[in-house]
Amino acid sequence: MGINFDLTDLQAFRAVVELGNFRKAAEAISISQPALSRRIDKLESALGVPLFERTTRSVTLTTVGRVFARSAEQLLDDLDVALLGIRDVSSSRLGQVTIACVPSVAYYFLPNLIATYHRRFPRIRVKLLDASANEVLGAVISGEADFGVSFMGSQEPEIEFKMLLQERFVAACRRDHPLARKKRVTWNELYEHEYVSVDKTSGNRLLLDQALSAVAPRAPSVCETRHVTTMLGLVEAGLGVAAVPSMAMPGHEHPILTSVPLVEPVVNRRVGIVKRRGRALTPAAEEFHRMIIEAKRSGMMASDA
Repeated sequence: MGINFDLTDLQAFRAVVELGNFRKAAEAISISQPALSRRIDKLESALGVPLFERTTRSVTLTTVGRVFARSAEQLLDDLDVALLGIRDVSSSRLGQVTIACVPSVAYYFLPNLIATYHRRFPRIRVKLLDASANEVLGAVISGEADFGVSFMGSQEPEIEFKMLLQERFVAACRRDHPLARKKRVTWNELYEHEYVSVDKTSGNRLLLDQALSAVAPRAPSVCETRHVTTMLGLVEAGLGVAAVPSMAMPGHEHPILTSVPLVEPVVNRRVGIVKRRGRALTPAAEEFHRMIIEAKRSGMMASDA
């Protein structure tokens, strides 16, 4: 007797396994939640055993489900490898790659890489989670993202961190601001002016608080926000100056904003790829990961530190 399920049922099963949630799994493979449930029911009916234990609060694999998950993952990965190796088929591949990335890095170099990837694999959907450093780590650890690009994670036992570059913090200001005429600015000089900052939920704030323990601002910031990109908008509006990673700055041709290196001390942050330790990337995600490494080697990601 033939087994009555197909590749789409296995893909639905893998999505639920990775995300632990039917709604998130349905979104990940771009189908409705009822359609995903039907695929799982079809798979369980074909195998004659339940694969998940469902409650109102959680979805967990049964003992049989855990065994089947390993076989299904290997089967799907082997199929992806085979398809990636066939040039004529690569343009028709289906699937999704999910990358979590801090916004400043996403803006700096990911758009060109995503465009290149899309030209090579036009039917693979790239999902970009632009989020805070802590949220990037959470997405990678939970399996919501295949991998991430961030400046946090090197100390996490569950995370593998591969450094791509090192960048320094700079003073962002309007071109008509007094600091814009300087070649370098000390942190104490920065804090003599009205400034905006990121709040305590930001990974950048944690990094700066640790590096600047001996530097005390004379007054609190005039405004706090969660994201560097928002902070730059406030600087452009004339609310004050700000300390930002150099990668977050717009190009030199920007008509309003400019930056000046910050010194005493020089504060750097290390940007790298974060992956969950012990978890292999899918072939589609591995291809995008390879493109990032190649971009680093070719000099697309230059360090200014």
